[in-house]
Amino acid sequence: MDLVTFWFIVITFLWTGFFVLEGFDFGVGMLHEFVGRDEPGRRAAINTIGPLWDANEVWLIVAGAAMFAAFPGWYATMFSGLYLALALLLAAVILRGVSFEYRAKHPSARWRRGWDGLLTAASFLAPFLIGVALGDLLYGLPIDAEQEFTGSFWDLLQPYALVTGFAVMMMCMLHGATFLALKTTDDVRARAGRLARFIGPVTVVAVIAFVVLTHVGTEKGHALNAIEVLAVVAAVAATVFVYLRRERPAFAATTVTIASGIITIFVDLYPNVMVSSTNAMYNLTVHNTASPPYSLKVLTVVGVVMLPIVLAYQAWTYYVFRRRVSRNEFLTEAAPENG
Repeated sequence: MDLVTFWFIVITFLWTGFFVLEGFDFGVGMLHEFVGRDEPGRRAAINTIGPLWDANEVWLIVAGAAMFAAFPGWYATMFSGLYLALALLLAAVILRGVSFEYRAKHPSARWRRGWDGLLTAASFLAPFLIGVALGDLLYGLPIDAEQEFTGSFWDLLQPYALVTGFAVMMMCMLHGATFLALKTTDDVRARAGRLARFIGPVTVVAVIAFVVLTHVGTEKGHALNAIEVLAVVAAVAATVFVYLRRERPAFAATTVTIASGIITIFVDLYPNVMVSSTNAMYNLTVHNTASPPYSLKVLTVVGVVMLPIVLAYQAWTYYVFRRRVSRNEFLTEAAPENG
């Protein structure tokens, strides 16, 4: 395996890791107002991800940086063509971070509910926009022979990309609901379970639609590949487990669902990194967008040294903050804190 293919796999791993970890953060953000009927309940929901969300978002930064370093041609075309969508994504990510930090800085109920509303909206918008962007990479965008995007913002909103965005958003929502059921107690935990049982069937339908359209659109043959089948089976299993009130298996199944869904996009995309709807000869591939061999060698050394350290630190963080969070911890007004 050459370094070009190796770095495509690394980028696939980074995007998958981002959605597995930040996916339940997005889901908690979407659902915190519904599982927390009062301020202690909402604070309990938010504090399940309070020590984790900012580290999880680093995966997005690292994925973008890896694309820039390993495939600068891909990075340039993608970030210029999807400029407005990525600007909206950046705004959503910033609003999420600000909401976590600012909602508890003032005792006013109106102040807190305002930030809660922004957190909910941004948590819905961010995974949807990223899903649309990933769908556009696979389905195709107007790209010319000079690897330049020649379309407009409306070319991004094609049906397949919108279905992909919706499926990614629903996977994150179910992932968040199972995480909340796993990490909270009492009424918050019960509401999270009820929401998961409502969200599960919708997610299954969304995943099936995404897999079928992906398979048909990429013309990969008559039979679904193993990753596509796994995405559907895991979504169905997650829904079964939430109805059986099996929290740990349900969360494991949503993890597999979201991971296999993202991997499906990259597997079906390879060896392309962006498909041109103008002419297949203009497709951006791993080879015509990659950095020089020496740059990839240096990048590989840095990655081999640093990635295990980052993974070990994040695993330690999850171990330290593994306990459940109860709304009873927030029944009395405390000094403002993170989340």
